[in-house]
Amino acid sequence: MTDAYIYDAVRTPRGKGRPDGSLHEVTAVHLSATVLDALKARAGFEGHAVEDVIWGNATQVMEQGGCLARTAVLASGLDERIPGLSINRFCASGMEAVNLAANQIRAGAGDGYIAGGVECMSRVPMGSDGAAIAVDPSVAMETYFVPQGISADIIATEYGISRDDADAFAVESQRRAAAAWEDGRFDRAMLTVRDVNGLPILARDEYMRPGTDMQSLGALNPAFQAIGEVMPGFDKVALMKYPHLERINHIHHAGNSSGIVDGAAGVLVGSEVFGKKWGLTPRARIRATAKIGTDPTIMLTGPVPATEKILADSGMMIDDIDLFEVNEAFSSVVLRYMQAFDVDHAKLNVNGGAIAMGHPLGASGAIIIGTLLDEMERSDRETGLATLCVASGMGAATIIERV
Repeated sequence: MTDAYIYDAVRTPRGKGRPDGSLHEVTAVHLSATVLDALKARAGFEGHAVEDVIWGNATQVMEQGGCLARTAVLASGLDERIPGLSINRFCASGMEAVNLAANQIRAGAGDGYIAGGVECMSRVPMGSDGAAIAVDPSVAMETYFVPQGISADIIATEYGISRDDADAFAVESQRRAAAAWEDGRFDRAMLTVRDVNGLPILARDEYMRPGTDMQSLGALNPAFQAIGEVMPGFDKVALMKYPHLERINHIHHAGNSSGIVDGAAGVLVGSEVFGKKWGLTPRARIRATAKIGTDPTIMLTGPVPATEKILADSGMMIDDIDLFEVNEAFSSVVLRYMQAFDVDHAKLNVNGGAIAMGHPLGASGAIIIGTLLDEMERSDRETGLATLCVASGMGAATIIERV
């Protein structure tokens, strides 16, 4: 089987996912084309250089619909003979794009791919696609559907994670992200988003709140308590599924949950033949990939079984992993992961995560793969694992090792 290597990884800054955010004027197509053009320029390839562009985004409607991947290719400087494939595995879409590209290469279906994703949450709000699992009663009732924030609170209740635990994790994410930016750890991957005249719009993640402390977070009310306890009463739905719980302990709020942001990221994946053809040096080998379905009500526990599966498939142990990137959808998701595997926080999300910098759904999987690779090189580590929880109960994971 042909090995699949990562040759480059880039991303845009993450803009606040609101009308006053810096990237609100920028479409998903433009953000995607920015990433594609950067990868092309940095690699120096021309013509029909890659087999395909595989691009993830979670809300595939309006200007993010209609095979966004192909539209982005045509809007970029890539050759028009390169097609485009849009995929959707919700929050893991960007990771699944990379994994799919790697597995295509390993199977001999082409030597080079660009993979990644995008989400412009300020322009195409989360949920605007009207997902059946949330809006079709015949499905929602059978699956005991609750919103993700309730799911995160169920995890906290089930596994004994307190409000102080979640807030302390969020404060540390902010501290680490600020330190990483100050130290220039994102410089290699970071692109400046520019307008049609070439003027800079955004060059730095703008969602961050480095002054966050336990006192400021302690003043915030739980964000999901009202819809859980009052209207429409999702706690009752959850307790029907988990009758051993006396009540749901609502601990999550805007400060210890991922930020709504705009952003895009891409990874250049290729075989050894691809690298030699274009004079590129591989940075890492994609050793293994995994995806799995999980309980759709608690929904966000997928990183644990996805990790168990990828370790089993690759013949590895948790102690073989030097660094971890676990997407910070909610504090309880990552705290549960550390609890399940007894992972030292010093090895996990060492440069902060989505709580501090935001979670642009379709791009996040590609972002954390790139962040993991950059940190492995900076700290001279050999093996890393990236993983995400996924809406409706799924998980995805990728193991990379330096060449």
